Amino acid sequence: MLPTENRLRRREDFATAVRRGRRAGRPLLVVHLRSGATDPHAAGEMVPPTRAGFVVSKAIGNAVVRNKVQRRLRHLVRDRLDRLPAGSLVVVRALPGAGDAEYDALARDLDAALQRLLRTPGRDPGGGAP
Repeated sequence: MLPTENRLRRREDFATAVRRGRRAGRPLLVVHLRSGATDPHAAGEMVPPTRAGFVVSKAIGNAVVRNKVQRRLRHLVRDRLDRLPAGSLVVVRALPGAGDAEYDALARDLDAALQRLLRTPGRDPGGGAP
């Protein structure tokens, strides 16, 4: 389970991560990352912890399947919190295939999405157009 300080709960925080953050899509999930976002609700000048939230809609399956997917994603993100910049907001949205996916497939998609989001912006390692 995610520690309390790492949970994203407020609607405004979800909206900030989705609307103002970067996005990386994979076949099983979409990850939105707002790096180094400051929490206007936090007191003092302390850097807030990285917080994560999850969106698992009814398109995934029934309540049992949705809860299983959400538990798996929470566990996967918890193990990867130290890779994310402090103060980041992360929203992981499960896509319909996630209900039938194995744990390892979810982990691969999450790792690939996070790797893409954490690359330095402005660099094109694929040798883009001049």
